[in-house]
Amino acid sequence: MKTSFNKTAQSGFTLIELIVVIVILGILAATALPKFASLSGDARAASLQGAKGAVSSASAMAHGKWLIANAASITVEGGTQVDIVLGYPSAETIAAAAGLSDTDYTIIPNGQQTIVRPKSMPAALNATCMLTYNEANGANPMPRIVVTATKCE
Repeated sequence: MKTSFNKTAQSGFTLIELIVVIVILGILAATALPKFASLSGDARAASLQGAKGAVSSASAMAHGKWLIANAASITVEGGTQVDIVLGYPSAETIAAAAGLSDTDYTIIPNGQQTIVRPKSMPAALNATCMLTYNEANGANPMPRIVVTATKCE
């Protein structure tokens, strides 16, 4: 009597192959994670640079309107009233003139200075990730707009 065996080819991965693939994926993830972890800090810094551009543009447009009207306050697009100090927007009204939203930024007016920080930023980074607008005064005929983005992590 003759016994017949069916030879069927097995397909699939062995356990060792599966473990090797998982280890390789783990190594790739471990090397890529630091790069992706710093993206939020880069996004905050880029957001502040965008806010600086908006503040600079709003300041220049308000100055142009002031040169024409020569008034203590002007109205910009959207009906926003902007107070003028030495021909440029006051620190109190610059954020509104630039269209900076309090849903995206923490806006802190403080006398002749306004500080703008991204809302998504941890409180520990307050002094190292901000935009500062200092209104024009006798020593500085134009407003100073400075972005500090040394540690926006």
